[in-house]
Amino acid sequence: MPFIIISALITIVCLIAVFRELKRKNFLAVGFAGLSFIVFGWFTVMTIISLVTHSGPGVPGPH
Repeated sequence: MPFIIISALITIVCLIAVFRELKRKNFLAVGFAGLSFIVFGWFTVMTIISLVTHSGPGVPGPH
């Protein structure tokens, strides 16, 4: 659960950085912030989906 909160906060900060750097026309920073937004956003979404679809940690899945 703490991982979801931390990665969601990082995702939000990266999104803010993308817009701020677009305003400044610093396209290298836009690229890095955009890539970070995509990666951390993906981790956040997939972790939430994993948490919702599985019953919890330590519970074996179907084999």
